[in-house]
Amino acid sequence: MELKPLITLLAIVNPLAIVPFFIHYTQGFSDEQRRRTVLIASFSAFAVIAACALLGLQILDFFGISLASFQVGGGMLLLNSALSMLNAQPAEARTTQDEVDDASARTSIAVVPLTIPLLTGPASMSTVVIYADQAKTLLQHAALVGYGVVIALATAICFTLAVPIERALGKTGINVMTRIMGLILAAIAVEVMAAGLVKIFPVLGG
Repeated sequence: MELKPLITLLAIVNPLAIVPFFIHYTQGFSDEQRRRTVLIASFSAFAVIAACALLGLQILDFFGISLASFQVGGGMLLLNSALSMLNAQPAEARTTQDEVDDASARTSIAVVPLTIPLLTGPASMSTVVIYADQAKTLLQHAALVGYGVVIALATAICFTLAVPIERALGKTGINVMTRIMGLILAAIAVEVMAAGLVKIFPVLGG
């Protein structure tokens, strides 16, 4: 399978942009607690992506949603994420301040909110489902699940090196990288929406 799904997922998940959130949520944690948080968050991100890759299409069938409609909706989510990233904001519609304060008091912050919705929100889930439909062979499906492993590893590396990364790049550096990924994501979003619209309105394809 081509690398476009992986590039898209990396752009949406963008664990580098979540580093400040990780530092905030893990303030006061011991080294052991922080390592455990990194491990759980990374595995949870993989689990979400793998579940969407393997079961996403069946869920659409259960609710009677056509893939073309899902592509248009998913493309809109991607575009919204891209616009947020171009403004140097996190890719997903993240959390409210109340959720931030509440989550900080929980021991399960590795799953909520770090994994859902900070790392893997609606845009990343819909992207995986769309690419799962394009995977025709077992090897291609396995590759899509494998991309989840790459996302998990990238998350683990960014979170483990959170403090030196933030110190080295600074807020400006992280914002620049977020904008670059946002521009790439915007172009991909247009392609996804266009493919869905052509399926719904064949006349658009000429």
